[in-house]
Amino acid sequence: MSGAEYRGAGLDWVPLDAAQAFVDGDERRAAVLLARARDAQPAGSVAWAQLERLHGLTLIHMQREVEGTFALERADALLDAAGMTRPDLEVLEWRAPGGPPER
Repeated sequence: MSGAEYRGAGLDWVPLDAAQAFVDGDERRAAVLLARARDAQPAGSVAWAQLERLHGLTLIHMQREVEGTFALERADALLDAAGMTRPDLEVLEWRAPGGPPER
């Protein structure tokens, strides 16, 4: 699910500081903040899986493909089993103050 689609459902579960870091081009900080938020959730929960997926996508964006792919595999299995959609990086852009950057 894209950020625009998630926006209607609310994005409060996405850490604002991680979204801002990503939009500002500080992917490393965004990955750290997403990992911290993920670790604060019960392992195996939908919230954990959503944040794990965003963390994995951020790692892949940073060209850390192996780590990111493993994160996606963990997250996607849980999200699919729960019947939830898979968030993408646009979620971070939509969560940041001011919404997504102009393209």
